[in-house]
Amino acid sequence: MKLYSLSVLYKGATKANLLKAAYDLSSFSFFQRSSVQEFMTFTSALIVERTSVGTRASVKEQEYLCHVYVRNDNLSAVVISDHEYPQRVCFTLLDKNPREADAMTKVQAELDETKIILHNTMESLLERGEKLDDLVAKSEHLGNQSKAFYKTARKQNSCCEIM
Repeated sequence: MKLYSLSVLYKGATKANLLKAAYDLSSFSFFQRSSVQEFMTFTSALIVERTSVGTRASVKEQEYLCHVYVRNDNLSAVVISDHEYPQRVCFTLLDKNPREADAMTKVQAELDETKIILHNTMESLLERGEKLDDLVAKSEHLGNQSKAFYKTARKQNSCCEIM
């Protein structure tokens, strides 16, 4: 289950203009990435041009599935994924914020946030532990110094008599 591309385009009178796009090309070799990205950009624009305003469509292109949604204001979005990626999730993604589109994605994002908070808490606990260790060492050192001072004072006072 892989999502390769998410593109936002504006459908003009004659052609579609790419506004913004995000690609995940990590599964392709370094030398293929630019060609695959160019293919995805071209396919996204072509699908938007051929889709009527206010409709959704899914198109199979080679081993990819392209899901397109052209809104009534001509703003369009295209998702390119593999065949295993659920169509429902793609269209929900085109309608909403990606974090809200898929329940699993939303849960994963919340888990990631919780993990970051947990790491920060652990770091602060470790810092407190180090500070406590420093305080214990300083108190032991002060205790030893006070014992030495007491012994020295006792020796000094033992030779003198109080009248």
